Amino acid sequence: MSDGTTVLLHHSVTGVFGDELGEELHSRLESSLPAEVAIETSNTPTRTERAIGDADAVLTIRDVSGLLDDAPDLRWVQTLNAGVDSYDLDRLDDRNVVVTNGSGVAARPIAEQVLGYAFVFERRIHRGIRQQERNGVWERYAGGELGGKTVGVVGVGAIGTEVAELATALDMEVVGTKRDPDTAPDVVDEVYPPEGLDRVLERADYLVLSCPLVESTRGLIGSRELMAMKSEAVLINVARGGVVDQPALETALQQGRIRGAALDVFEEEPLPADSVLWELSNVVVTPHMAGSTPRYAERIAALFADNYERFAAGKLDELENRVL
Repeated sequence: MSDGTTVLLHHSVTGVFGDELGEELHSRLESSLPAEVAIETSNTPTRTERAIGDADAVLTIRDVSGLLDDAPDLRWVQTLNAGVDSYDLDRLDDRNVVVTNGSGVAARPIAEQVLGYAFVFERRIHRGIRQQERNGVWERYAGGELGGKTVGVVGVGAIGTEVAELATALDMEVVGTKRDPDTAPDVVDEVYPPEGLDRVLERADYLVLSCPLVESTRGLIGSRELMAMKSEAVLINVARGGVVDQPALETALQQGRIRGAALDVFEEEPLPADSVLWELSNVVVTPHMAGSTPRYAERIAALFADNYERFAAGKLDELENRVL
């Protein structure tokens, strides 16, 4: 790679995360990349359209395939998100653009949120909050313990591994699915291939969805799978809304087929105001924020800087988190 490389921070970065993170990310990249690398930060679509013509690499949280005709030098797209289901990978591949994702950058905060959901249901904190919202209703209730319970992780990747480590520290059993069970971390007690999902469903007290949204996982959890779960089980979705058949889940929750659900992602976002999920007492809704962390810029900058060395040396096959 010759001198004069240009890295563009797509306007979606500040649009989604805010100017403060964009400025911090710019600063961290400036201090960690070689001096000859120019870093351009865009905060509007118009500015992105003007700047992408000179860009060799782009950091983004939105698909840039629609700008490829104006980006003759673009060779690398680094996404800030782990999921790339919204990106036109075929078009990027046709242009020989390398794509790396942000897998693992938010694994720890997402895992902490998963355990937070589990504590909410196990200690019935959501019930206390609802009583508080009803103008101070004093009604005692009992809570449980997470120790001895089983966490089922659908998709033992970076997030699933962090969930397993935190759950194990609480004396919980961890079972899960992974495309290649032989590569599963030791912290997971039992791992099955995707075809073994039913084994996980029937054992999990807390079913955690942390798999990517691809064709094989779209609608993965439907009426049949929900019926296969324990009646006292709680479903936790930090993957993508499309992994779950949402109408089937709503029915299961309304009819008490499962104990409850903690949902950070939905088929339609923002979740419509008239969605029944807002009203159900056995549901915890959060606005797709499980991956938020004050250390996001630090971690994505470190990942990009490490990968830049390989990119500059032409070692594209060695890029971490390469998906294309």
